[in-house]
Amino acid sequence: MTVLFLYTEIADYFIKCCEDLSKTARVHIIRWPVNKEAPFVFSFSDRLKVYDKSEFNFSQLNDLLKKIAPDVIVCSGWIDKDYLKLIKPYYKKIPTVLTCDTHWTGSVKQHIARILSRFFLLNRFSHAWVPGNAQAQYAKKLGFGQKEIKAGFYCCDLEKFNTIYKTQLPLKKNAFPKKFLFVGRYYDFKGITDLWEAFTQLQTEIPNEWELWCLGTGSIAPIEHKKVKHFGFVQPKDLEEITKKCGVFVLPSHFEPWGVVVQEYAASGFPLVTSTAVGSNEAFLIENQTGYSFKSKNIDELKKILKKIITLSDTELCEMSVKSHDVAQKINPKNWTNTVIEIYNEFNKK
Repeated sequence: MTVLFLYTEIADYFIKCCEDLSKTARVHIIRWPVNKEAPFVFSFSDRLKVYDKSEFNFSQLNDLLKKIAPDVIVCSGWIDKDYLKLIKPYYKKIPTVLTCDTHWTGSVKQHIARILSRFFLLNRFSHAWVPGNAQAQYAKKLGFGQKEIKAGFYCCDLEKFNTIYKTQLPLKKNAFPKKFLFVGRYYDFKGITDLWEAFTQLQTEIPNEWELWCLGTGSIAPIEHKKVKHFGFVQPKDLEEITKKCGVFVLPSHFEPWGVVVQEYAASGFPLVTSTAVGSNEAFLIENQTGYSFKSKNIDELKKILKKIITLSDTELCEMSVKSHDVAQKINPKNWTNTVIEIYNEFNKK
């Protein structure tokens, strides 16, 4: 079986899933250039054939697809019009899969998409592959049937983060790190200023030993505070040296369709603090067991949760770490690979 991905911005976790798939299929990836705001350095195994879309014009891309002769095509969203044109001739001949991480909100734009989907989606795609329930609802609204919708599209590199967990749990049991961790871009929609305000207010009201470590860059200037440390953009291979000194992961987003980073730190054994806007809460956030959630943009609620965290004992925090790690295992690269095979087999039984 040959699987072709027509992708926008790739990520480390996507590559890991593709590597798992490459054990049972030939995998080709056409991708956009690396985002300058998140300049990840990727390495690919010999089993993956990766092409930069920017190096081909449309005619060359079309020829490349004919040469690859895919048995399954997976396309990330519908933002790239070239991809939509490329995929149309393959509709009904092979499985053509749309991935989508957008929640159904009932906006005017989404209602228009519902009306128009049969003209630009349902005549190109046989299946929709989404991260979770909120996205599955949107796929149904767009006209995909229940059997044509698959879940679990976003999955972290579990092997990597499970190894971090095994290494760090004994250290946490000895002395739980009193540091909150944020990993993400410094933009308003990430809620980073909410986190800074809640944390610094708490430090003023109840001085304590906890610190806040932040990894990322963006348009918002880093706050200056003696207990807030900034590391800038960090390559994935360098994360462990920093994160092993941290204890609790915080993602205060105003908008977060899924958030693979939540699974990454859950698998690493971090208790979670997430806003209600984080889509992956449905999979990984169990209140009072793996962590706590707060209403997005509500700084007072966030501050109360940070306060609750700092009052927990090391034993309670470690128990939460173990539970968080266990829950993170439910979505994994093996299941991801099996979904591709399932789509292929179901299509060819028709």
